[in-house]
Amino acid sequence: MAIIEVKVPQLSESVAEATLLAWHKKVGEAVTRDENLIDIETDKVVLELPAPDGGVIVEVIKGDGSTVVAGEVIAKLDTEASAGTVAAPAAAPAPATTPSAAAAQASGDPVAAAISALASNASAGVAMPAAAKMLADNNMSAAQVSGTGRDGRVTKGDVINALETKPAAAPAPAAAPAAAPKPALQQVAAPAAPNLGNRPEERVPMSRLRARIAERLLQSQSTNAILTTFNEVNMQPVMDLRNKYKDKFEKEHGVKLGFMSFFVKAAVAALKKYPILNASVDGNDIVYHGYFDIGIAVGSPRGLVVPILRDVDQMTIAEIEKKIAEFGVKAKDGKLTLDELTGGTFSISNGGVFGSMLSTPIINPPQSAILGVHATKERPVVENGQIVIRPINYLAMSYDHRIIDGREAVLGLVAMKEALEDPARLLLDL
Repeated sequence: MAIIEVKVPQLSESVAEATLLAWHKKVGEAVTRDENLIDIETDKVVLELPAPDGGVIVEVIKGDGSTVVAGEVIAKLDTEASAGTVAAPAAAPAPATTPSAAAAQASGDPVAAAISALASNASAGVAMPAAAKMLADNNMSAAQVSGTGRDGRVTKGDVINALETKPAAAPAPAAAPAAAPKPALQQVAAPAAPNLGNRPEERVPMSRLRARIAERLLQSQSTNAILTTFNEVNMQPVMDLRNKYKDKFEKEHGVKLGFMSFFVKAAVAALKKYPILNASVDGNDIVYHGYFDIGIAVGSPRGLVVPILRDVDQMTIAEIEKKIAEFGVKAKDGKLTLDELTGGTFSISNGGVFGSMLSTPIINPPQSAILGVHATKERPVVENGQIVIRPINYLAMSYDHRIIDGREAVLGLVAMKEALEDPARLLLDL
């Protein structure tokens, strides 16, 4: 027998711990070298842990949902064993009824008893919360229902199906005529509890990414003096340029010509004119960055992530579009790396893709400014004394008023507006 340990890989310096999501292999199953054993979630990315060698899993030390640190042993692998030679662990005995569950049962409240029983047996995963309440309402137990959820959990749909197929109860026999009651004082019945119907709830823990997002947003609002300035942009020149060249652009570069690359280039042009917008605060110092690393906010199934376009001032429109498209695919598949999510001197958030008309974006620490882009809509505007219809986009730039004055913020946003309304400026560096 040759046993090797499966350890949590080295995490980023800023990541202290991680969470084990789901084992892809069980004890007794064979694995091949570099096969993904489990997904590990940090507050930035989801990592895959490959098998260090081929063999059979002989012990899982840390189960799904466990909190771990870098270098911690979470499983053991026998490199000389074969599948079927290692016995799977015996099922753990059902836990005894807890005092709280016993008290709930003694109270006679079937809903409280079912929920308490669910809580005391959470590791067993008998029924989901909504299913537990429905079972209690119908005087049923989870054992009477065939669960289709994960690990055999009973879901609300399982209970509904069981109720639909449950035979109707036989009618109760007629009661014998009761003797005439003796005169007594009139009693008023207490009002029945209101029937609110089925109002399911489900409590789930935040993912590490969601918790980290919440922490950073609170940090940003508590440590920065955030102020937002707005301006409107006539997108007609950019739209005309895009419509004229989009087919040739896609044929030449293999990627569609979008609008985000124009916003990125316009932002860089403004940051060059007003370097304070590209700076950050470090204690009592202002750090001016001589490079332009632009974060692009991207939605993903796990939450908002902000991958970084590095040295974007040296990138072409085509290179920017390709990188943004790559980030979108990686975010969707959960394949963004820590390096791609680290750093950044300025960010752009495009809520317009979801239909947002106006918002005040929150600064991404330690940056000092962020540009919010919104949906482009046709609106009546005045040009040369005449009311005309133009495709207008409202830009919003939030900035840290501790180091950025209103003058630089407003002029920086105006510089972005001018670059977008006259794209030739981006080519001529004006």
